[in-house]
Amino acid sequence: MFERKFILAIFTAVVGLAAGCRCSSSSLTATPPLILRGKSVYAGNCIACHNPNPRLAGTVGPEIYGSSIELLEARLLKGTYPEGYKPKRPGAGMPVFPHLAGDIAALHEFLNTP
Repeated sequence: MFERKFILAIFTAVVGLAAGCRCSSSSLTATPPLILRGKSVYAGNCIACHNPNPRLAGTVGPEIYGSSIELLEARLLKGTYPEGYKPKRPGAGMPVFPHLAGDIAALHEFLNTP
């Protein structure tokens, strides 16, 4: 009898906790892989010039946390800046990275994650 009451109490607690959750499972599973991919892209391609922490300036490149998709596409694919953008540092030393064309969304997610 005690075992049955114990199992019922555990079941009730689990159902109660699940009912109180206001997050969707799709939002929990869809974003992290993209952020992890962006972190990997950043570590493999950006930290040679930018700081390992994108919120901080690197030895050559500026901090890039919060960069827009437009800025990432312009800098990585064309070596330019979006129209009207004021660079954080002068110079044109950054090479283009056309091989990252398919990873810009992931990089953007990583650079814009709180």
